[in-house]
Amino acid sequence: MSRRLPIIHSVTEHEAGPYRMELLDLEFSNGERRRYERLHGRNRAAGPGAVIVVPMLDADTVLLVREYAAGMHRYELGLVKGRIDAGEDAIEAANRELKEEAGYGARSLTVLRSLTLAPTYMSHQAHLVLARDLYPERLPGDEPEELEVVPFKLDDLHQLILREDFSEGRSIAALFIAREWLRNGEPTPPEAGAGGESPP
Repeated sequence: MSRRLPIIHSVTEHEAGPYRMELLDLEFSNGERRRYERLHGRNRAAGPGAVIVVPMLDADTVLLVREYAAGMHRYELGLVKGRIDAGEDAIEAANRELKEEAGYGARSLTVLRSLTLAPTYMSHQAHLVLARDLYPERLPGDEPEELEVVPFKLDDLHQLILREDFSEGRSIAALFIAREWLRNGEPTPPEAGAGGESPP
């Protein structure tokens, strides 16, 4: 079912810590009027979103990093990730973050898709990048301590997702997507009229 997007009558902005909060005055196609809040990154000049990187040491071994997670006040396993800086694209940002956080560069980087965090109220997107053909190279990063790099077999993903210290939704989704892509190859976009709409 295709619906017309709500009409935006006005947008009011204010700062909210590291974000910009927008208050949207919306009118839906049925005439209902509502106000919605939406979060953006504060710096408009910054790059478009972030990257989350799946670095493959070999055909079945992914490199995870263990770092301090202030929100949970514990150390968490997860994937290499970070924001895209101004002037970078997703591939450049992924390779830089990989060198900063894991001490590897990649000769082959492929953007698989983008992931949202909380699309009902945040505009944030993270571009999922598969990194292969790795080689050792380290760049200085902004972490307060060197991150521990933990190799993990994709075949053991069913065990990893049950660990208490591996809880971030983006990392879980990214590993499943990357595993399916590696096993089955690049998916074919659905045809128009075949149970979905054509991709934009």
